[in-house]
Amino acid sequence: MKYQVGDIVLILHSNEEGVVVDIINDKMMMVDVQGIVFPVYNDQVDFPYFKRFSEKKMFPSKKEKQYVDDLRKEKLGQSAKVIDGVWLTFLPVMDTDEFGDEVVEEFKLHLVNRTENPYHFVYKLHFFGKPDFELKNEINPGEDFYLHDMDFADLNDSPVFDFDFSLIKPDKKKADHYEASVKLKPKQVFAKIDQLKEKNQASFSELLFENYPDKLFEDRVELGKLATKGYKAYDASKGRQHLEPARSIIDLHIEKLSNDWKHLSNYEILSLQLKTFEKYYHLALVHHQHSLIVIHGVGEGRLRDEIHDKLRLKNEVKSFVNQYDARFGYGATEIFFQY
Repeated sequence: MKYQVGDIVLILHSNEEGVVVDIINDKMMMVDVQGIVFPVYNDQVDFPYFKRFSEKKMFPSKKEKQYVDDLRKEKLGQSAKVIDGVWLTFLPVMDTDEFGDEVVEEFKLHLVNRTENPYHFVYKLHFFGKPDFELKNEINPGEDFYLHDMDFADLNDSPVFDFDFSLIKPDKKKADHYEASVKLKPKQVFAKIDQLKEKNQASFSELLFENYPDKLFEDRVELGKLATKGYKAYDASKGRQHLEPARSIIDLHIEKLSNDWKHLSNYEILSLQLKTFEKYYHLALVHHQHSLIVIHGVGEGRLRDEIHDKLRLKNEVKSFVNQYDARFGYGATEIFFQY
């Protein structure tokens, strides 16, 4: 193999020197340039010895006197690192099949922090809504954090990459935590891989967030002042007894929700179904239900997919499953809560 770990190489497109820190396969490597680690193809680098030799002059020119006013001032920001957010990076590892075609065997996943803040993070990988892998750690500014490998075939299992970030150094003006999620579909990934080959790039990235969000401050109302003006104040702790009873099973078929639904468009039907789902989902939480069954039917799966996408982003959901049930077939999803 031409290159080995520890070799000093020249990045051809940027004319920077780096160190080889890992050999991915016979076509790719990981290179460290001034503390930033990223993947490159072997044909994107070369040994820097010719560059160094060609830059040396055989006979150094005679130095002329220079005065302080003649010295060129250093331009600020030339060596500044790019600050554009926190990214989830996918590095496809290629191999050659029996027909001589390049195919993707697996992905190497990296969390890249191109901000000025360090973060705690909790990372969870889900397949079909079920947790498969979890990692808790910290990432510093400018750091490239390796998460894990994922087989290319796993794209068919609806992977969802969930993150929960918080500041290592708490700031009263910043949010206590921030959640971000990436969902990949095979068709999207195939398109991205084709773009990588066309542009001769090594990886693609998904933005998790550009700037860590500010804290939302709620307006507080002093009940004492309202009471003196004739308003009634109620004990919120007793509010549950005034709520509509929760249901253990909700049926979202449109004929169950409206008697006059035939004039509704598909968009209006879906909106009503999702609004009803949210209503009974929150009622289940308020009443501390252990689980909730949502009947969405089979059909084209649009309503089911919309509900599953919402469930993946809700902290109260421990897990959910859409499996065969004698009562509903495959037309229902059971949700399990955690408190």
